[in-house]
Amino acid sequence: MRGLTLTLLLGAGGANAAGADAEVVEVYKTPWCGCCADWVDHMSANGFEVKVHQIEDLAPIKQKFGVPTSLQSCHTAEIGGYTFEGHVPAEDVHRVLKEKPDVKGLAVPGMPIGSPGMETGGAPDKYDVIQFGEKGQAVYSSHVGLREPPSQD
Repeated sequence: MRGLTLTLLLGAGGANAAGADAEVVEVYKTPWCGCCADWVDHMSANGFEVKVHQIEDLAPIKQKFGVPTSLQSCHTAEIGGYTFEGHVPAEDVHRVLKEKPDVKGLAVPGMPIGSPGMETGGAPDKYDVIQFGEKGQAVYSSHVGLREPPSQD
C-alpha cells in the first residue's frame, strides 16, 4: 500500500489562531504513529485546522520539503509556506507565521521526551527547535518538555 494517502480532517473548534488568512496545517505521518497523532491533537488544541495525510513512506515528503537528514523526525507538516518537522510546539509555529522569518522551516530532531505529543510521564528532556534554510541552521527556541499533556479544560 505504498503511497497510500488517506485524508482525515480535524476541526479546530473555533477561529483559527493563525490569523484571518488562516491556512490548514498539512501533516504527513505514518498510519501507525501514536505520538504523531498526539502532535496533531496538540496543534488542533492550539487553534490550528489540521489535515492529516497518512503515508507509509515519508522519505519523499521530507525530500520534497527540504528537511535535512540530521533534523528529521517522525512526521512533517507544512503551513504558510513553512515546513515543520517533528514535535515543534504550537507556540513556535504561531510565532513563525506571525514574524515570517527568512527560513525554510523549524525542526525538533528525534523525539524528545516531553515535547508536544511525546508527554510520556518520564523525565522530560531539554530540547531545541532548530530553524533551517538557505542560511543554514540555528537554534530558534529552547524548551523543557512536560511530563504529561496540558489539560484541555
